[in-house]
Amino acid sequence: MKRTGSLIIVTIIISGVIGLILKQSPDSFSQSLKKSEVPEEYIDLYREAGDEYDVQWELLAAVHRVETKFSTMSTLESPKGAIGHYQFMPLTWIGWSYGGSRLGELDKDDLVDITDLDLIQKHGGYGKDGNGDGKADPYNLKDAAYTAASYLSANGASEGRLESALFAYNQSDEYVEEVLSFYNEYKENATVVKLDP
Repeated sequence: MKRTGSLIIVTIIISGVIGLILKQSPDSFSQSLKKSEVPEEYIDLYREAGDEYDVQWELLAAVHRVETKFSTMSTLESPKGAIGHYQFMPLTWIGWSYGGSRLGELDKDDLVDITDLDLIQKHGGYGKDGNGDGKADPYNLKDAAYTAASYLSANGASEGRLESALFAYNQSDEYVEEVLSFYNEYKENATVVKLDP
């Protein structure tokens, strides 16, 4: 009987320790980041997507930082319906002519494949196939980064109109200020860090 009780206590302790470890990753990494820090794993991707659409890599890094803390948030879906690594509304991704709510969400009963490139082209969406697998997936970081670069470029970032491009991305003055704050920090003294601490 004592042995069974001891095993239960040990199991509870081990479960608690594992729970604490899981709880601390990956969100704890994003909370420990200093303002100037950018994960080295993403720098090449930011540069590649930025070069493709004439958008500075620091802007892509700043948007990624603000939207999902470099993809370390526990879910890549916002309460308002934005999805993926760069938090696009589904209709921005697939195209507003597809239909849905005026807020950018698809109808709840609609089982559309938003990764379908033909559907995206047909409806004028921004979704891009950055990794060349024949799909534009907002949950694929490379696709999402290319889409963000394309969207920001189309809204003026490639011409130096960063504020208007960011406001088109998220219609909030506070959002624009926050992204520009990170952008300026990265331009002046970006510090490269490992994502896995």
